[in-house]
Amino acid sequence: MDFSSSSFAAGAVVLLALFAGVAVLMLLRQRDRIVRQAAELAGDVEALNDRLWTLADSEEHYRSLIEAQGDLIVRRDGARIVYANGAYATLLGRDEAEIVGSTAQPHVVASRPALALDGGARVFDECLATPEGERWISWVETVVPVALGTAVLQRVGRDITARIAAEQELVEARARAESANDAKSRFLATVSHEFRTPLNGILGMADLLGDTGLDPEQATYVRALRTSGEALLGLVDDILDFAKVEAGKLELASEQFDLGLLVEAVSELMAPRAQAKGLELAALLAPDLPTHLVGDRDRLRQILLNLVGNAIKFTETGGVGIRIGRHDGMIAIDVVDTGPGIPQGRRQAIFEEFEQADHSPARRHEGTGLGLAIVRRLAMLMGGSVGVDDRPGGGSVFRVVLPLPAPDDAVAPALPDWGDKRVLVVSGAPFAAGYLRETIAAAGGRATLAADAEAALALLQSGTPWDAALIDQAFGRQPAVALANAARSGGVADCLIMLSPLERRQFGSPREAGFTGFLVKPVRARSLYERLSPRPEPMASPPEVLGARLSVTASPRLTVLVAEDNEINALLATRTLERLGCAAIWAHDGRQALAAIEAAFDGTGPRFDLVLLDIRMPELDGLAVARAVRERERACPEQAALPLIAVSANVAEGDRATALAAGMDDCLAKPLERAALQRWLDRVAGSQSLSRSA
Repeated sequence: MDFSSSSFAAGAVVLLALFAGVAVLMLLRQRDRIVRQAAELAGDVEALNDRLWTLADSEEHYRSLIEAQGDLIVRRDGARIVYANGAYATLLGRDEAEIVGSTAQPHVVASRPALALDGGARVFDECLATPEGERWISWVETVVPVALGTAVLQRVGRDITARIAAEQELVEARARAESANDAKSRFLATVSHEFRTPLNGILGMADLLGDTGLDPEQATYVRALRTSGEALLGLVDDILDFAKVEAGKLELASEQFDLGLLVEAVSELMAPRAQAKGLELAALLAPDLPTHLVGDRDRLRQILLNLVGNAIKFTETGGVGIRIGRHDGMIAIDVVDTGPGIPQGRRQAIFEEFEQADHSPARRHEGTGLGLAIVRRLAMLMGGSVGVDDRPGGGSVFRVVLPLPAPDDAVAPALPDWGDKRVLVVSGAPFAAGYLRETIAAAGGRATLAADAEAALALLQSGTPWDAALIDQAFGRQPAVALANAARSGGVADCLIMLSPLERRQFGSPREAGFTGFLVKPVRARSLYERLSPRPEPMASPPEVLGARLSVTASPRLTVLVAEDNEINALLATRTLERLGCAAIWAHDGRQALAAIEAAFDGTGPRFDLVLLDIRMPELDGLAVARAVRERERACPEQAALPLIAVSANVAEGDRATALAAGMDDCLAKPLERAALQRWLDRVAGSQSLSRSA
């Protein structure tokens, strides 16, 4: 072999071996890289699997939470369902897999208007027909993005069937309550009518009987009869007033009224009841109060009557005082008594319905326990409050605080200027004496109190110059006359005796007994100022008092038609009218009344100046008669309007409004008050006088 050839071959072998080694090395490296990549890939796959398992677990957990909540979830792309949970599928009565991709819709039975929320969401309720029956679902509808530039409509609903049922039950319960309340109001109105109709006869006949010549024993029986009737009437009024307040049908008026006249009227009305028990009743208005206030005069009168009547009822000795002043910018009414007081533990309870201070079976005083409850409700309705406290020395103090503003043109009461006038007040009354002293002080005078006749006589003989002396008849006639003689001997210019109405009738002439005049208890401030002023200016008399002065000759002879189906009430009305100087014609029912009125219009029957129409009558009721009369007058414009007065035992404001709407000129309540009837007779007579003079 050639050396060169061998060397080349050897070299080639070495070169091949070298190449082979390099190739093997490269293969080994490639293998290692592939192994590493395979290992990394295996790790990524495992991580990916773990993540997929985690996501699946989260989705299952999320789904289980949603299913556990019971909410209905559905997503739609247009009408096609792209997702729905099991609760929604159950609503449709199908499987989840079955409804996804479908356009299935639940059957809507009813729906409520939708409410738009911020962000574009809507909330609405639907009643759906389901395999389990009708169900109310409250939906929240939103737009949910699912991919770039795409979105689906999602609804999430919750079953509110139980809530809707509760709401419906509440509505039905409210309707039942309102129906029951209306039925109660109708029942009370009917009962009121049935009570007041015989009461009208009882009280009216007692009045007529009292005007006849009775011996003392008979007069006592008549007074007892009237007292019992008035007690029953007060009970009926309490029940009706409480029912109206409880039903929220009591509307408050807002008008100007004279506070002084109101308090005086209440005092004069309640005085006979107090004096019948030997109690003194007195009233005092603070001198800084305006003459007029703005509010509901009738409700304030009712509060006063209830409080004063309650105080008189439970007080056996002493007296009852009414004081009206200011408290924290509002009007404060204090009714004070010398009664037994109220235990601390009962002071809140007595203002509740059907509660009394003494609720034991052995209690001495009867009643429904509604008077103070009505006072509390009226005070709250007027924006005020009521409470009770002990009176120093025994008794109770009931205080009512009310926001009664003064009108813009309010003025201070006109008081006389008495300078240093000295007045001796001889009275042992618990409140009247002190109130008289304050009334005198308000006018600038000075008053000295004497609690008994001995102390008064000593003061009159002390040489002190007295300008006036006020002597209470409660000490007896002889001591009072002796004090009057002592006052005259001491040069006292004015010596007045204070008498109750009953004492006034029995006492005789005050001037013959040595007095310069008299004052009727409870003494009114204006009467005191008028009597003791050197040159008294005429002061307006209270309308309530003027209305109570009945005179047969006050009205010319008028012809009045009385339409009344109850014979006793008809007899009472006709006799009362006759005593007031009128001619009364009785119609037994509404149809007879209408026929008599039409005959008067046609000139074939007597002419009527006034017609009293009972609301409830057979054949035609009073309202129907009034409508027919007004229709006839509209058809004959030359015919003068006939005054029509409704007479009703139903005294609710709604009944009055109904009567006025039917064409009545006024509505008078039974028992018929003489004063109210007299005012209408005077009005008719006055209008006729004006027509004749014109």
